[in-house]
Parts: sequence; C-alpha cells; structure tokens
Amino acid sequence: MNQVFQLGHKAFVTPAGFAVTPRNFRIGTFVSFRAMKPKRHLASSSKPASSFNNMEDEKVNRLVGSTPKDIGVESDEAGIQSVKDNPERIEVMTVQELRTILRSIGVPAKGSKRDLVSALKVYVEKKMEVGSSHVEIEEVSSISAESVSVKRKANTKSISGERKAKKFSHEEHAQEIYSVPEVSALQESKRRAKKSPIGDETGEVDAKASVKTDKISVQSEPWTMLAHKKPQKGWIAYNPRTMRPPPLAEGTKSVKLLSWNVNGLRALLKLEGFSVLQLAQRENFDVLCLQETKLQEKDVESIKQCLLDGYENSFWTCSASKLGYSGTAIISRIKPLSVTYGLGISDHDSEGRLVTAEFDSFFLLSCYVPNSGDGLRRLSYRIREWDPSLSSYVKELEKKKPVILTGDLNCAHQEIDIYNPAGNRRSAGFTDEERQSFGANFLSKGFVDTFRAQHPGVVGYTYWGYRHGGRKTNRGWRLDYFLVSESLADKFHDSYILPDVTGSDHSPIGLILKL
Repeated sequence: MNQVFQLGHKAFVTPAGFAVTPRNFRIGTFVSFRAMKPKRHLASSSKPASSFNNMEDEKVNRLVGSTPKDIGVESDEAGIQSVKDNPERIEVMTVQELRTILRSIGVPAKGSKRDLVSALKVYVEKKMEVGSSHVEIEEVSSISAESVSVKRKANTKSISGERKAKKFSHEEHAQEIYSVPEVSALQESKRRAKKSPIGDETGEVDAKASVKTDKISVQSEPWTMLAHKKPQKGWIAYNPRTMRPPPLAEGTKSVKLLSWNVNGLRALLKLEGFSVLQLAQRENFDVLCLQETKLQEKDVESIKQCLLDGYENSFWTCSASKLGYSGTAIISRIKPLSVTYGLGISDHDSEGRLVTAEFDSFFLLSCYVPNSGDGLRRLSYRIREWDPSLSSYVKELEKKKPVILTGDLNCAHQEIDIYNPAGNRRSAGFTDEERQSFGANFLSKGFVDTFRAQHPGVVGYTYWGYRHGGRKTNRGWRLDYFLVSESLADKFHDSYILPDVTGSDHSPIGLILKL
C-alpha cells in the first residue's frame, strides 16, 4: 500500500461519518465509516416483529375479505377506492360504524367522532398512495395514536398548524439556508394540512416527522445542504456520493491529482484524529499539490523523512520574506521531467507561492494566489501585477504542452461560488476587480474551470471560515480550482471536492485525467 506520511494513524473523517459509495474508493478495505441507520417504521404494538407481522397479515386479509354488514362500505379495494373518491361518506358514518371499520383494519378506534373520521381519512389516503402493506398499517396506527392523544381545540387547530409550519419556513428563510429535502418535506406537509378539512394536528405531526429524517442526513453531511443567500432556479448542492461518475474502465491510462490548502502542514500532521496515510489509502492519488504549508526551509528535510513507498518525489518552496507564511509543494509517485519554482520574477517569488512540475503530457502548477488582504490593501498588486504575470507564465508554458493550474486561487468567480454574494462585494476574494481579473487572465485565455464545466448548476464550496462555524451550515466559498488548457477539456473524467476531509479550513479537491 502506497503511503505518503508516516505521521498519524487515526481516522480523518468527521465524527458523523461519510457514507461513500464504493466508486469513491480505490481501496475497498478503508470503509470504516459509521453506517447510516435504517429507517425505523413506527408501530403502536409492542409485540415481537414476527408475531406483529402475522397479526398485520390477518388484518389485511380481513380488510380485503368482509366487514360487518351494518357498514355501508365495501371491504375490498374497490370499496376503499369509493370512500377515497367520495370522502363525504366517511363524514356521515356513525361513531359505531367508524369504530367497527377502523378495528377491522387494525387502526386504534378511540376518541371522538372527529378523531375517528380523521384516522380513517388518513388510512384511506395513505392506502391509495403507497398500497396495502403491514408497514403502511404500522404508520397509520402511529399517526392515529398520536392524533387521539392530542387535545382538540375546534377547527382553528388546522389554521394553527399551518401557521407553525409557516413560522418554521420563515425561520429557515431568516437563516438563509435552503435545504432541498427539508423544503420539499415541509411543502408536502403543508399540502396535506390544507387538504384536510378536519381541525386536528395530524398535518403538523406529519410535518415534524418528515422533516426530522432529512435534518439527520443534513447534520451528518452538511455539504449536501443547498446553502446560499440568493439561490437560483435549478441550483442543487454538491453531493460526491451521487454526483461522481463511475470509475474508468480497467486498463484506462489515467492520472489522479489532488490539491489541498492545508493551512499549516505541521499543525495538520499533529492534529488529533487526522491521518494523511489514510487519506492516501482512500484516495490513492498519483500527485498531491499542497498550498499554505507555512513551512520554513529548515522544516522541509524533516518532512521529507516521512515520505515513504513511492512518493519520494517531493518539491517544496517556502516564503523567504515572511517566515512561516504561504508555501507550496508537489508530492508525486511519478518522477517529473523537470521542476521550477516561482514565476521567475523576483517581485513575486519571495513568498513561495508556486511550484511547477513538468510531466510527459502536461505541466502541473501548485499555486497559492496572494490574498487581497484586510482592507483590500493588496488588491492592486493582485490584479495589476500577480494575475497578469501568472497568466503570461502559463500561456508561455502552454506553447510546449498543456497546462494544469491548481490550488487556492483566492477568487470565488461567480455568485454560485459563494454563500453570501451581496454581503461580500468588497471582501477579498469576491470583489468585482478580482472576479474580472480571474476571467480576463485565465478563463478568457482558454483555461477551463473543470468543476464548473462538469457541474454547471451545482453549489459546491471548498472553503469555510472558522470564525462562524461555516462547515456546519455549509456557508462557504469555492476558492480552489483545477484550471486546464482547452486541449485537456475533453480528457478529464472527474473534477470533484472531498468535503468530508477535515483538518483545514479548506477541503481537498481532485481531478482524474485520462492520458
């Protein structure tokens, strides 16, 4: 097994786990994540599952067999359908008739007539939606039991239920977090509440139950929540479990690149619960590009001593003008043809922001673009000097062979790439000047943003600030990129984000390129 660093041997994933499909792994043995709990169906019986299932089978048999003669409702599917088509029939039934039919189908028959009517309507509606099964009867039993245990307060209760649902929706809106599963569940619960003319709280119970399951999923995988202050129609959240393509066919020649702003490599390696070894085992990358290593020259040799088994090729550049600042690196199991450091311009090369490795079919650049800083004090330097110089450098390389530019490019290019566009117009990384420079110096000159090309309407972030706990609410920025020459645009198989990997305020990004 190829290894990268010898430091750390604990799982690096978030405590909540990350349910990854097999195609996300090249090494199937590293599947130590906590499994998702199966959906639990509620039931009003305390009997063992086997006896309960048998009992329910008998109830279903009675349902499709015969019901007492004094009830004017057919006992088979046609009879249930007729009640469904004509709900007024339920309203005019006597209490005795309602109790008799509810008992025959295994639904608790306690409470007032209003409760009984509500329980029967819920059963009929669910039966026509999901069909006859013991699971369905368990659900109806639970809902009915819940409804008869709640004190009724006339028909205004349904209005109150709607208001509570609306209040929940408004609170979510105030937080500006738009979760597709939660919104869908809430809208469905409102639809049911409005459809029911009965003044009870069944609709409200439905809303709470349906939203709860989705919240559990969002809490364990917050990146699957569509978080944006100004979401556009058709936008969806990035979910690597469902959006990554199947692996390439066996024998297909390819290279797997990973890039990560580690926000201090030494601190990362000492972090409790993190293991670069396990990251290497899970992702099985060929080349790893690092940014913001914050190493000094004296640290590099000790770090190199930790490199083992196939990743001996490593190339580091550190900041000389400000110690423990910036810094980039390339670590590879493939030996490059040549390696250069910086842009070849002294004004730009004192901060250790660029390493270039030449391989057989492309140049690979690990880059950490200067941040415009507090008060945008370096904005002018960024857009007038650094960006044009980097652009000229990569275009010169491109005359020889295609170029892959990766790293923290410190720009959220479009509104889809940042949670709060309006609130960050004058924030470093999202100013109009930086975005225009990004487009003019790179995209307009033929470089392709691989993630956006593969996922045009997908909200996927790579950076979340520590200050406000952005990861938990998925309020982030997409600052990390794989930009490729246009000639490589049809050769990349997958451009992806690894949002479950913690240890930095950035997540790693990856690119699988067919050779």
